[in-house]
Amino acid sequence: MKWHTDSAPLEEAFPVLGPLADAEWVSSRDHDRDLPSPELVLSGFARLAPGRLAELTAAHAFVAEAPAAGFTSWFEKPLAGRGPQHPQWIRSPQLDHDGSDSATHLWFDRGSDTVRFTARNPYG
Repeated sequence: MKWHTDSAPLEEAFPVLGPLADAEWVSSRDHDRDLPSPELVLSGFARLAPGRLAELTAAHAFVAEAPAAGFTSWFEKPLAGRGPQHPQWIRSPQLDHDGSDSATHLWFDRGSDTVRFTARNPYG
């Protein structure tokens, strides 16, 4: 299984990010298994349009924080070793979402204008 490069589904799932320059992502529904995943999970990287991360950091409070773990789910294996070299991750709790039916977590690297994301049921 490979990753997706189409940014349109991500722009729909994460409108706060604005138009994306490029993306590499996977979905929990990308497989040949007999039983489809009951929840849709998107995970991967996307590069923001020039200037967008500066706009986000000016409008929201950010803290230095890396993702707690690497890509640990079976469907995330194609993403291992992908993403920016030596990222300095920051995140804004204001941009994350945790609910009973959905969750979104976003980490940003200023050096590459990259966002790493994981989202459960991002379309509601």
